[in-house]
Amino acid sequence: MTFFARSFACLLVVLALVMGARTARAGDPALPKELVGVDIDEKFGATLPADVRLRDQDGRDVRLGDYIDGEHPVILALAYYECPMLCTLVLNGLVDGMKTLEWTAGKEYRVVVVSFDSRDTPELAKKKRAAYLGTYGRSVGERGWDFLVGDEAEVRRLADAVGFKYHWEEATKQFAHAAGAFVVTPGGTLSRTLYGIAFPQKDLKLALLEATEGKIGSAWGRVLLFCFHYESSEGRYVLATRRLMKAGGVITVLGIAALLARYWRSERRRSAKPADGAVA
Repeated sequence: MTFFARSFACLLVVLALVMGARTARAGDPALPKELVGVDIDEKFGATLPADVRLRDQDGRDVRLGDYIDGEHPVILALAYYECPMLCTLVLNGLVDGMKTLEWTAGKEYRVVVVSFDSRDTPELAKKKRAAYLGTYGRSVGERGWDFLVGDEAEVRRLADAVGFKYHWEEATKQFAHAAGAFVVTPGGTLSRTLYGIAFPQKDLKLALLEATEGKIGSAWGRVLLFCFHYESSEGRYVLATRRLMKAGGVITVLGIAALLARYWRSERRRSAKPADGAVA
C-alpha cells in the first residue's frame, strides 16, 4: 500500500471517530474533498426495503425480508470485504460487543452484513463469515449471522434507506464511507443508528431492547429502558436523569404516603381501644 493510501485509510479511521460524535457534516469546509458527502444520516423510523435482492455466502438468492421475521431484531452492518481498514474495525468492534452480550446471534437477534462493493463475491463473503464466526465462538444457526453481496443498485437502495453514504475514490481504489451499525426492529423499521467503530455492551443491549420494546430477555430490560435513553449528540446511551428524578419523586411521595397510612391506621386502632376504667 502506498504512503498516500495508508494516510487515507488512517484519515478514514479518524473520520469514523468524528462521525461517532456526529460533528462532521457533508459540505464542512474543514473536511478533505474525498470525504465530502460521506456520512450517516439519522433516519429513525425508516422502513427498510424488504424486497432488496442479495446473495448469501453460499451463493443462494435471498431478500432482505428473509431476515425480518417479526420476532427477532436485526443488527445490520454495511461493509465491503476487501476494505483495508475501516470496515474491519467496524466488524471487529461489533463482534467484540456481541461477545459481551448474554444473548446469542441467531437466537435472540440476527446479524446481517451487506457488502456495498458489487465486485465482492459469495466466496469472499464465506471467508469473511468463517473468520468472524470463529472469533465469535458461538453457534448462530440458520440465518443467525450472514454475510451478503448484491448488485450496486440493490445495495444502494438499502444504504439510502438507512442513511449510509459512500462513494468510490479512483485515486486510492477504495471506498470512502462512514462507520456505524444499524439496529432494526423485528418488523423491519430502523430503530437505532450506532455510530463509530466500537459498540459497548451497554449500547448494543439497550439498542436491541429498544428495538423490541423490552420484549427480549427478562423483565429487567424494561427497567433498563426506563433508566437510559440514546443521546444523539454523544452517540451513546446515557442515564435518563430527568426520568429518574421524576421516578425518585414518585417513589418519595409513595413512601411518605405509606408512612402516613401506617400512622393513620395506628391512630385509628389506638382511638378504638376503650380508655382505662371505662365501662364496656
